[in-house]
Amino acid sequence: MHTRRIGDVEVSAIGLGGMPMSIEGRPDEARSLATIHAALDAGVTLIDTADAYHRDAHEVGHNETLIAKALASHDLGKDVLVATKGGHLRPGDGSWTLDGSPRHLKEACEASLRRLGVEAIGLYQFHRPDPRVPYAESVGAIRDLLDEGKILMAGISNANPERIGQANEILGGRLVSVQNQFSPAFRSSEPELRLCDELGIAFLPWSPLGGISRAGELGSAYAPFARVAEAHGVSPQQVCLAWMLAKSPVVVPIPGSSRPETIRDSLGAVGLVLGAEEIAELDAV
Repeated sequence: MHTRRIGDVEVSAIGLGGMPMSIEGRPDEARSLATIHAALDAGVTLIDTADAYHRDAHEVGHNETLIAKALASHDLGKDVLVATKGGHLRPGDGSWTLDGSPRHLKEACEASLRRLGVEAIGLYQFHRPDPRVPYAESVGAIRDLLDEGKILMAGISNANPERIGQANEILGGRLVSVQNQFSPAFRSSEPELRLCDELGIAFLPWSPLGGISRAGELGSAYAPFARVAEAHGVSPQQVCLAWMLAKSPVVVPIPGSSRPETIRDSLGAVGLVLGAEEIAELDAV
């Protein structure tokens, strides 16, 4: 497994996104545990989650609890950096809401600590800006958690370049990650990726394959990815992740998965070397 860095921590170049194992359409627990264990066996040392990754209103933190159980039952679990998030909520009716208030973020962090069963969270990220709360106040709460030792590293998600700069300033230069949507279908985070590359901040693309319902259609929707995949004898999904890895050494994709075979396939991208012409062709999509 090739590695990259988030802050001062070395992690697998591709992580595992936990969301599909906890929201609508999720598999049974046995398959989810098998998926996480397959990722660990293949060398994954980064798992992304959030307290909002659940389906029903009464099960906040479902995905965090699931991941904690999987890590505790595997010999390699202790070597994993768990990145979780706070500030997003799911009332249980399928919608997503926001609460970026400092009080909520600090309470959410305490709850995540309990569910993950740790004294300090490896990477805690502000999930999404709340228009009702000044961004500086929300990030200030993350700074406080960092200063108090409740979290070891701090990140933000769904942020534009201005907010990346603002967050890094509030955190005293300690911003280690930015998690934004980025895929062949969603390219508007290119400026944030470039800024992270300049600053040496990890860029974690979420839904890198286009989302839960569309990941399997990547090759049919984007012909260049299918052509390059055929040339290398791999899946279009592997080509997509290899293309992202080639963009910058700060990129660490976190494809979501709920099947052992899909995460194993995704991880094959770390050894896939694309030529300059292939990368240019994919960039032009």
